[in-house]
Amino acid sequence: MGSMKKSAVVLLLLSFFLFSGNVVEGQGRTCETPSGYFRGPCFFNGDCIKACKDEQGVKFLSGAACKSFRCMCRKPC
Repeated sequence: MGSMKKSAVVLLLLSFFLFSGNVVEGQGRTCETPSGYFRGPCFFNGDCIKACKDEQGVKFLSGAACKSFRCMCRKPC
């Protein structure tokens, strides 16, 4: 029974991290949105950064990274 409780807790925490919100707050508020240009699962940040630069333009991009196999673009809110 103890093992089942641990599994449920791990599953709950994992689902929380996978389905957390898209807004990342911090200094100067940064919004994070899925890339509309990136196709397929995201494994390498470099590919994600290129897609976000193509999509948003270099001057608007604050960063990009693969999260939960999705390419997420960051820009100021």
